[in-house]
Amino acid sequence: MKIELITIFPDLFAGLFRYGMIRRAVEKGLLDLSVLDLREFTDDRHRTVDDRPYGGGEGMVLKPEPLFRAVESRRRPGEPDPRVILLSPQGRRFDQQKAKELSLRARLILICGRYEGVDQRVADHLADEELSIGDYVLSGGELAGAVVVDAVSRLIPGVLGEGQSALRESFMEGLLDHPHYTRPADFRGWGVPEALLSGNHEEIRRWREAEAWRLTRGRRPDLIEALKEKTDEPAGSG
Repeated sequence: MKIELITIFPDLFAGLFRYGMIRRAVEKGLLDLSVLDLREFTDDRHRTVDDRPYGGGEGMVLKPEPLFRAVESRRRPGEPDPRVILLSPQGRRFDQQKAKELSLRARLILICGRYEGVDQRVADHLADEELSIGDYVLSGGELAGAVVVDAVSRLIPGVLGEGQSALRESFMEGLLDHPHYTRPADFRGWGVPEALLSGNHEEIRRWREAEAWRLTRGRRPDLIEALKEKTDEPAGSG
């Protein structure tokens, strides 16, 4: 899989992608990851990427020309067109289902916005979709881009050491993950649940499932409602 990020601050990603799972994925040849400096696609000596918004207002807006040039430079004859994603507060909420969907793509381009936003023509005519990682304001799309890269990359077959580990993580079945414990069995008087010490695999499975439901009901009742809606959907007529 190939993922490219377009940003005005390429050095922000240097440390993030140098460690752990993403580095191993790149070393294995499972992930081709690159960061493009948007200023390389300007045509003036000041390498201008932003301008004042029409209609007035505070802040600056990223110009369309460099972004269109950057994306269009990545399109190659004979290669599949990349899925172009604008990271934006106006986008749909990024979740595990979307990560799974994107992991099936051969190529992604992530546009990291900055300042007061991006010229609307980028969203309307260049990006295939807009994504937001949450209902809060960030200084730019770089952190959101890193989140998308991490969540998508771990779903690429072969990236994680254990073949099924990604399938067992939070949200894959619509529930939060169950609690985890390790040695020592007693720490400052706080013990490990007996079920996990039993050696009985079925008992352990039941405990983990019950705990996942308990945590999800208490912390994310919206996920329970989403599961109910899926269960209540009418079956297909085929």
